[in-house]
Amino acid sequence: MSPREVLIVLFDGLQSLDVTGPLEVFDGTSAGRPGAYRITTAGIGGRAVRTSSGLRLLPDADLDRAEPPHTLLVPGGAGTALPDPHVVRRISELAAGAERVVSVCTGAFLLAEAGLLDGRRATTHWAYCDSLARRFPGTRVEAEPIYVRDGNIASSAGVTAGIDLALALVEEDLGREVALSVARHLVMFLRRPGGQAQFSTQLAAQLAERHPLREVQHWIAEHLDADLSVDALARRAALSPRQFARAFRAEVGVTPGHYVDRVRLESARRRLEDTEDGVEQIARSCGYGTPESLRRAFVRVLHVPPTEYRNRFRGAN
Repeated sequence: MSPREVLIVLFDGLQSLDVTGPLEVFDGTSAGRPGAYRITTAGIGGRAVRTSSGLRLLPDADLDRAEPPHTLLVPGGAGTALPDPHVVRRISELAAGAERVVSVCTGAFLLAEAGLLDGRRATTHWAYCDSLARRFPGTRVEAEPIYVRDGNIASSAGVTAGIDLALALVEEDLGREVALSVARHLVMFLRRPGGQAQFSTQLAAQLAERHPLREVQHWIAEHLDADLSVDALARRAALSPRQFARAFRAEVGVTPGHYVDRVRLESARRRLEDTEDGVEQIARSCGYGTPESLRRAFVRVLHVPPTEYRNRFRGAN
């Protein structure tokens, strides 16, 4: 079987890990399936590009002379803010003949500029989802998943999510065992479900400005099995429930209930990854009460039950 061609587009201001992460995944298959992929990097004129960190990359080929590949991969980075029209045009032309098109992080903006996301679902780094939706209203932006597949177009969230997506593509092409071998080599989880939330959206994006609200945020993380209703949290902040809910949403960016849900789920996820605690014990300590409540939360957000999540994580180690 002839190698699957993977063409990675290079341009000034790209994020280096958006290129090297997926590249290492595809290249890592050579131990189990030699010659499964032929990877080429290409830039305009074949000239060296400078990444957002200052690293210089020399393309293998001139993007203008490239042929449509099996997989066209478009990285993100600061260079997507004011994209080179020449690069966008070549992405559009190459995508027309590619079997699948993949973007990493803000590379989704280049796909959208090329008209490839019209009427499609897509994602990008959580910090840029609103911008993508505003600039390209024809794109159905999904802010939570780490990657989204819509037909032959796949987009991933920030940086390392491109590795998750590449592992999913390898599993699709070559089977689970090959993808598992690559994941083990890279010390990666095989593979985070595509529907897994970009947890930083809720947990790292914003700390409240007011000290009482920040204290409540810290208290939530340390008392997940306590009463975390709006009324109880408002009492801790010495505010009325209405004042508290309004101030919390304004300063944190989500409602108190949504924040609590995400903190509980994040804690349960990490307990499943890092401990041998049983599902029942994790459910109680994280405030779910019963294993069934924990299972429903996992299936709703991650699309897998807790036991399967743990098995997938442990299977990569």
